[in-house]
Amino acid sequence: MVGEVMIDSDRLSARVAELGSTISADYDGRDLVLVGVLRGAVVFMADLLRAISVPCEIDFMAVSSYGSSTDSSGVVRILKDLDDPITGRDVLIVEGIVDSGLTLSYLMKNLKARGPASLEVCSLLAKPGRRRSDVPVKYTGFDIPDEFVIGYGLDYAQKYRNLDYITRLPEDVAPVP
Repeated sequence: MVGEVMIDSDRLSARVAELGSTISADYDGRDLVLVGVLRGAVVFMADLLRAISVPCEIDFMAVSSYGSSTDSSGVVRILKDLDDPITGRDVLIVEGIVDSGLTLSYLMKNLKARGPASLEVCSLLAKPGRRRSDVPVKYTGFDIPDEFVIGYGLDYAQKYRNLDYITRLPEDVAPVP
């Protein structure tokens, strides 16, 4: 085990099931496409997708604002864009974590310019205390304190995504400034 468990796999599974049920009800009869933000949202998105009962499609974007640091630089680069157009579609961005909101704000402006029918956000985790950009997150799994976390798709220097729980980044793994 790496660090003390903050959110265990049972709590994660239960909350993802609740989110899937709510999203299914909200998007019943609509043209839903989930846009996963690589790489941190992959595990969450896979589980969420299985918890959604309405037909939907998936696509992915890769953006970078962290590099190997534990703080967002605020400079966003699109590393991988969508494969398909979203014009007229109901788009749900799936994020692993919303921290400062700067990356998500940039991503929402970028996608909104493509003419979706609707654009909403679902994030597994949110750090309200770190928010520097007022981005609307319609579906949130858990609010967490201002700590760097790993597991369930979230990483430090591309490691620890495979943990089936969420934990704080232990200081003996890498000192957090």
